[in-house]
Amino acid sequence: MSMIMTKVVFILIHTDYCHMTQQLLLMSPGQCCSRFFTGRIPQKKIVSVIMTHSACLEKAFVIGTASGKHICVSQSVTWAQEAFASMTDLQNDDE
Repeated sequence: MSMIMTKVVFILIHTDYCHMTQQLLLMSPGQCCSRFFTGRIPQKKIVSVIMTHSACLEKAFVIGTASGKHICVSQSVTWAQEAFASMTDLQNDDE
């Protein structure tokens, strides 16, 4: 009986650990930026603007371009803020 109880406890602990690990992965930052583009990307070439996770050390936007590149730009850059707002407005209009 003791061996069965030990196995049951082990399975419960293992299952709880696996579930907790999955939850931590969901909460972790997806993409953080450590280097930033300092130029300007023309609005017509921007296809997406995503804000980095709040746990990232540097606040940034990841800007997707028509050529398939993903470029990090600081959130303090005015044109990037405007591009983000523009993309957000477009998404809200689609809903």
